[in-house]
Amino acid sequence: MSFCSFFGGEVYKDHFQTGVYVCSKCDHQLFTSRSKYEHSSPWPAFTETIHEDSVSKQQERPGSYKVHCGKCGNGLGHDSSLKFVPKDKVDGQ
Repeated sequence: MSFCSFFGGEVYKDHFQTGVYVCSKCDHQLFTSRSKYEHSSPWPAFTETIHEDSVSKQQERPGSYKVHCGKCGNGLGHDSSLKFVPKDKVDGQ
């Protein structure tokens, strides 16, 4: 059984430019491009967050979590929830 669909609009899956990913709603820093890795899912995947409070997770069912922005609560389930900031545009990085 599949719980999500892939429609080909996920722009950050194969995007590996240096920079950070931020919440599209509040610009809270979530992940760096250094923590991004290739993965079979149609969505981008990361090994760690920038800050301890970058994201919050809520278990939906065993082994499945819903991930939200740690600042504003915006759901981060699809790429439209992320915004990429190139390295040269990031303050203090």
